[in-house]
Amino acid sequence: MTELELHTLLVVTVLVAAGLTCIALFFVTAPYGRHVRSGWGPTIPAKFGWIVMESPAVLLFLKVYLAGDNAVQIVPLCFLCLWQFHYVYRTFIYPFRLRHTTNRMPWAIVCMALGFNSINAYINARWISHFGNYAESWLASPAFLFGLALFLAGWMINRHADRMLLQLRGDGESGYRIPQGGLYRLVSCPNYLGEMLEWIGWAVLTWSTAGLAFAVFSIANLLPRAIANHRWYQTEFAGYPSERKAVIPFVL
Repeated sequence: MTELELHTLLVVTVLVAAGLTCIALFFVTAPYGRHVRSGWGPTIPAKFGWIVMESPAVLLFLKVYLAGDNAVQIVPLCFLCLWQFHYVYRTFIYPFRLRHTTNRMPWAIVCMALGFNSINAYINARWISHFGNYAESWLASPAFLFGLALFLAGWMINRHADRMLLQLRGDGESGYRIPQGGLYRLVSCPNYLGEMLEWIGWAVLTWSTAGLAFAVFSIANLLPRAIANHRWYQTEFAGYPSERKAVIPFVL
């Protein structure tokens, strides 16, 4: 088996895993965050677990990228900057902004996420810096410009939603409150909406099966999670706004 054939096999694996994950998550809500519960084996501090499971998206991605034949070309370098722009913050800054210091997550969840992020980092980094062929004119193509617009719009939505969640609690406070304002007027999980838009944008701007597989998996993972969070809000708060949808304004 050549490396390109292995790469293709892993892309297909991610797509199959996306379908299985989506089906599973409509029946079993992943046990972390507000949905954490016993019965999933040993747990570790959530902040540490988050860093461990997200770190391949930064470190392994960079290592694989730098090994590519096209790593110093301008278009792959732009892709690298966009990817790391998201993941350096998500991996090494975001966890330390969370106010909860005692939350824990199961090792099982960490290990599953670590495995996915390792495969995903490899297929995307290897494609953009080695298997993909991008002329400099790609930066002016409709696909790149539209994908970049989606990516940046998703990033802004995600970051703004996260900031509003972080501001719901003061130092030392715990518990959950109903977010208000911004896209929270329309959906319960604009942070997930933003992240899905980011990776749809990534798939378009890289125009790759690796990017497509990641976008599909992100939707398969985050859409059921958003629905579960929406139902949780409706159950926990009697006055929860009835006009809000879970993640897609006016639709779902």
